[in-house]
Amino acid sequence: MNNRGNEYAEALFLLACETKSEDEILNALDLSEEVFNENPEYIDFLLTPSIPVSERLEAIDEAFSKAVPEYVLSFIKLLCEKGNIDSIFQCIKEYKALYDNSKKVITAKVISATELNDEEKSALYEKLKRMSKKEVTMEYSIDKDIIGGMIIEMDGKVIDGSVRSRLKEVKDVISR
Repeated sequence: MNNRGNEYAEALFLLACETKSEDEILNALDLSEEVFNENPEYIDFLLTPSIPVSERLEAIDEAFSKAVPEYVLSFIKLLCEKGNIDSIFQCIKEYKALYDNSKKVITAKVISATELNDEEKSALYEKLKRMSKKEVTMEYSIDKDIIGGMIIEMDGKVIDGSVRSRLKEVKDVISR
């Protein structure tokens, strides 16, 4: 994300910390993200220069004023006014990263070849929690192309324990 987007997210997070509304703003950003994901044409509308800014801001009021706190509404309107509404997803992602960091929470993205059962998920969660010494939010996905095993992305690191990776290593050794 560009620095400007980081600055927007950081400013919102600082405001949230000052007002002790980090959770409320996080929930409102989740809702906003959902609305924008379900209506991608809405961002195009908010970026349309031929529509007066006042009309675009009115549309934001209509869509969000009853659903999100004033700070989040003002945040979305500011992004629109400055022509940066298309960076809303990156701003939300950055806010979430700041939130998680402040709460000592990290996200672990687990990619496996098959669905993990509850016991495997629990054991993996406990192991990652011990390794990181932080609370861990787990995100699971399935990719049959990795054949077996799993790939874990956490705290900027990748742990690749997939069969695909091991086969590639064997292939590289053989081809030398």
